[in-house]
Amino acid sequence: MPLDGISGSLDAAAQAAALAANPTSSRSQTMDSEVFMKLLVTQLRNQDPSSPMDTNQMIGQQTQLAMMEQITNQTTTANEGFSLQMRMAAANLVGKQVSYTDAASGKAVTGAATAVSYAESVPTVTVNGKEVDLDVISGISTTSGS
Repeated sequence: MPLDGISGSLDAAAQAAALAANPTSSRSQTMDSEVFMKLLVTQLRNQDPSSPMDTNQMIGQQTQLAMMEQITNQTTTANEGFSLQMRMAAANLVGKQVSYTDAASGKAVTGAATAVSYAESVPTVTVNGKEVDLDVISGISTTSGS
C-alpha cells in the first residue's frame, strides 16, 4: 500500500483496495510482531542497493520489538494476576458482613455475603439477595456467629 510521503497516511484508493481484498480484517491500534516483520521485509525489499539499511539500525529495531513483546507479556501476566486476586478477595467475603453504598438510594447497606459470581469482569457478591460489584464494597466484618 502506498504511503503519502509527507503525512505518512495511506492513500484512500489503496486503503479501499486493501479492505476489499481482505474484508474481514479489522483496523488494529497495536503493532504486533507480525506487522513489524512485514514492515521490515518490505523495507528490506524496497531499499536502495547503493545505500543499504544500516545493520545497527536493524538490530535496534529488533531489540525494540523484543522489548515490546516482553512488556506485552508482563502486562498480560499482571492483568491475570489482578483478576485472580479479585476472585480470591470476593470468595473470602462469603460468610462475612459487608457494607456498601446503594447507588440508587445513596444509603449505606450492610448484610451477609452469601454467594459470589465470576460471570462479569468484576466479581459480584450477593448481599441480602442483591448482587453487588466487588469494587463497590466499602467495609467487611466477621459475623457475630463466627
